[in-house]
Amino acid sequence: MRLAAFLAAALIFSGAAAAADKWREYGYLENAFAIQFPAEPKITDGSYRTAIISVNARIYSLEQEGSRYAVMVADFSRTNLSEPTIIELAMDQLKNDGEVKVDIPHRVNRHFGRQLSIAGKDGSRSSVALFYYQSRLYEIKGTILSTNEDVESSDGARFQQSLRFTNDARPRDEVLNRLRLDHPEVPDFARDR
Repeated sequence: MRLAAFLAAALIFSGAAAAADKWREYGYLENAFAIQFPAEPKITDGSYRTAIISVNARIYSLEQEGSRYAVMVADFSRTNLSEPTIIELAMDQLKNDGEVKVDIPHRVNRHFGRQLSIAGKDGSRSSVALFYYQSRLYEIKGTILSTNEDVESSDGARFQQSLRFTNDARPRDEVLNRLRLDHPEVPDFARDR
């Protein structure tokens, strides 16, 4: 009896480990970030609209198994809007999705932004990060849909927390920047967030 219970537990844990192994980091040098997805995301070009402006954007997204993962990178380089204004506009857009339950400062690779938790009007739960970096707005959104069988899933938060910027050197530090891209300083799990 104990052997059967042990084998059943081992099978469950090996299945969970196999599911965790699906996640891998994808890097996008053109927008200076890397993030973990459970499968290869689709990349599309579009626009990002706020109450006062529309700008070009690139969206990296994946929907599977009752979850949606997306990184939207909006190019604000041709505007004269300030960082606080852009972040506020983005937060106003997110408030349309549902009730903001958490809104706290967030940091990735020495860059400060916002971290939010949103209870969607449709029953979904989203973990969101907002950053303004190199004249771009980064919106990282991991959503657990109301149709997800695992109502306690933390995959949305896992996705949102896996972001890292890959080009955080000053422009004059080109050699240092190349070294950082080729040789990460520390393993992902130990990275200062």
